[in-house]
Amino acid sequence: MKVHLIAIGGAVMHNLAIALKRKGYQVSGSDDEIFDPARSRLEQHGLMPHKEGWDARRITRDIDVIILGMHAKGDNPELLKARELELPIYSFPEYLYEQAKDKTRVVIGGSHGKTTITAMVLHVLHQWGINADFMVGAMLEGFDVMVRLTKEADVMVFEGDEYLSSALDKRPKFHLYHPHIALLSGIAWDHINVFPTYENYKEQFRKFVELIPEVGTLIYYSADDELKEICENTNPAIQHKIPYDLPVFEISHSTTFLVTEQSKVPLEVFGRHNLSNINGARHVCNSLGITDEQFFEAIQSFKGASNRLELIDKTDQTAIYKDFAHAPSKLKATTQAVKEQYPDRELVACMELHTFSSLNKDFLKHYAQTMDAADKALVFFSPHALELKRLPPLSKDEVAKAFGHSNLRVFENTRELQAELEHISWPGKNLLMMSSGNLGGIDLKKLTYKILSQ
Repeated sequence: MKVHLIAIGGAVMHNLAIALKRKGYQVSGSDDEIFDPARSRLEQHGLMPHKEGWDARRITRDIDVIILGMHAKGDNPELLKARELELPIYSFPEYLYEQAKDKTRVVIGGSHGKTTITAMVLHVLHQWGINADFMVGAMLEGFDVMVRLTKEADVMVFEGDEYLSSALDKRPKFHLYHPHIALLSGIAWDHINVFPTYENYKEQFRKFVELIPEVGTLIYYSADDELKEICENTNPAIQHKIPYDLPVFEISHSTTFLVTEQSKVPLEVFGRHNLSNINGARHVCNSLGITDEQFFEAIQSFKGASNRLELIDKTDQTAIYKDFAHAPSKLKATTQAVKEQYPDRELVACMELHTFSSLNKDFLKHYAQTMDAADKALVFFSPHALELKRLPPLSKDEVAKAFGHSNLRVFENTRELQAELEHISWPGKNLLMMSSGNLGGIDLKKLTYKILSQ
């Protein structure tokens, strides 16, 4: 099988390329720019294109499949040549379905928590030696790739993203996987460049539920009233609908414990959102034959997905965490989680407005009170990012007014933000850094060293 990936440098696409090579396929690819970690990993596996850029001459009749990444546009010269030659063209979610259509498919969806829940399920399966293929949106401890495809596995676990599939396919990715077991973690409006109204966004989840077969299983977070309404009233023929909520827990000496009928289970992770994620993951694992006892034994060693409330380093007086949080609901849940885990310490929370939605003036109001759990709030945005996204300028006053925090500072300059962080007296305080970008290039390891050296 000869496969060519257009836009091979993407986070999922380069992992897909590695997975296909490991499966024995002949793999080639192209991209206009490829950055680390994708570049290093493609080089390691002998998959780095000889030359960056698009070249229609790469596309020949002996190619069996073209896989199109989201980064590739409709006028891409390689795509146009593939269409001219009438080669089979798939978006990457379409192709993942082709790889898994004879397996039991598990799809984890929702506006927040889907990466973590997928990671929890895979961690538990791995701990008990259960072979599963997967696609997840972050690097996980114990796994060297984000995509695994084999002939042997009977199960494939997907992180079900609601964003569009490709330049040619405007369907949300999670509509293409056709799950036997599905989980939805909640609905919070995002991707306003694609879903301009909340009703339009919400409709994608209703359609997802409609795609679940009658013999399937739907697991859903029942504390989300709108999600609950969709799951309970859409596709009533589904035989197994399982609601879940926050489990019983307690926090003692900065450790969170699940309280079960048999024992108290210590966890490496914390926060109410992680606890509800654990409960959802437990039901998914039950549906795959894992008992509660097995699940609780395995979940104790789960340390989280990369960049999801990830501990950078700590002393006995200060802990520094980073998180991918950028949407309002994620920002609020993550900030509250750190404050609740360390109630006796002050919390400094810093976040970057980086996504199209977060930098949009009309959407900014949704950030009101999202950082209220922090004792001090810092918000950073780059005017250059606004230019790249072709959005109108934002002022610091507009951002501060939107958040409505009584002790908040807004920064447009990375050096000023870093200077502010370095001059805080840190003993007795924690730091939480939240961004889907890179905070203007701040080196978090160096910053952490300076802070913890005080």
